[in-house]
Amino acid sequence: MLRADAELCDHAVDLCQRLLRIDTTNPPGNERPAADLLATELAAAGLEPRILESAPGRANVVARHAGTGAKPPLLLTSHLDVVEADPSQWRYPPFSGAIAEGCLWGRGAIDMKNHAAMSVALLTRLAREGIRLERDVIFAGVADEEAGCEFGSGWLCDHHPELVRAEYAMGEGGGFNMQLGGKRFFTVQVAEKGFCWVRARVRGEPGHGSMPRPDSAVYKLAAGIARLAAGLPAHRTRVVTEFVRGIASAQPAALRPLLGALTSNAVLPRLTKLLPDASVGRALGAMLANTASPTVIRAGAKTNVIPGVAEMEIDGRTLPGQTDAAFLEELATVLGPEFELEVMRSAPPVETEPVASPLYERILEVLAEREPDAVPVPYMIPGFTDAKSFTRLGARWYGFSPVRLPAGMRFADMFHGHDERIPLDGLRWGTEVLTDVVCRFGASPS
Repeated sequence: MLRADAELCDHAVDLCQRLLRIDTTNPPGNERPAADLLATELAAAGLEPRILESAPGRANVVARHAGTGAKPPLLLTSHLDVVEADPSQWRYPPFSGAIAEGCLWGRGAIDMKNHAAMSVALLTRLAREGIRLERDVIFAGVADEEAGCEFGSGWLCDHHPELVRAEYAMGEGGGFNMQLGGKRFFTVQVAEKGFCWVRARVRGEPGHGSMPRPDSAVYKLAAGIARLAAGLPAHRTRVVTEFVRGIASAQPAALRPLLGALTSNAVLPRLTKLLPDASVGRALGAMLANTASPTVIRAGAKTNVIPGVAEMEIDGRTLPGQTDAAFLEELATVLGPEFELEVMRSAPPVETEPVASPLYERILEVLAEREPDAVPVPYMIPGFTDAKSFTRLGARWYGFSPVRLPAGMRFADMFHGHDERIPLDGLRWGTEVLTDVVCRFGASPS
């Protein structure tokens, strides 16, 4: 069985550094140079990568390392686009790929050019050594995940499903460690929320700006926004219940009942506000309720005219088991009957059921060997990933892009934040873990 040696890990670091030096900020994306780089690496190992553009410059790269065909394929996927970065707020330029302070710096170091680099390094080694697993291993480096997947995984699944159809898929969403109550946990993403983007419009009496009207559309909109700040009702879900139980099981006995109460609709909102780390409280709150964040507000065109219409766009996220209709009903209850609600775009939640599978067991097995003092927990992310697309083709999705972070470095701070970086030893560790998981899974009984 292939084991990740220093050469393989160095290849992943080098690839990640070169990817970070390519600006694929979305918009506009322009993922083609990154796709070309990976295609060149894959072709040099004897593979036959295909670059597929959904629009000029919006490139996806797909390659397959053939196995024996005894079992259906495994897909490793990573998006090549990144969110914007303000260079004035970074210690090292965001597209420099600088190595400093024990880390590799750059936009995409965690989200998620690291996974692209690890996956391509692994595929090229399998190809060069002629190792044939019982499954084909497919790599898909895709465009446009940060803006909704339209030019990336969504387009691939619509136009080239035969290239990316797999029984299992591994991508972003989990694989990182976190510290709670003095104990380390590693996440394995098995669910993600859906999204329902809504335009909410309210009308009022127009008038001259010199004579304020309490019944104006702007005041009504402001009141609705204030009501949204209180949040929507909590809902119990299987994944979050198991996540909390996993965390509670590793805590002192006195804390377990308190943590168990996090799954209570009545207790949750109060507890999350009392947590010392506000970001942890927000994350927990987002995992236990549908959420509605006002993000875009519009009203009026002239300073001296009170407009008759005001509207906002709402980024709504829905839990597994919830529908757009149920979310709109909750939204209408909070905002009131004066608001007109229009769905702009939506996609359902994703949940891997059942959680247990040969791939999940291999993930747990490798983590237990490499991090025996850490506890793996199933996890749900409040955002969305390319899982939305690939699960449409029947793939069972696990968000597992392994990285080990040192104490004090939080994954949430790296994700879309200033000074995004990945520890070099954490990237090498992730390459070793990914290699172990893929090779064991490719040779394991179904």
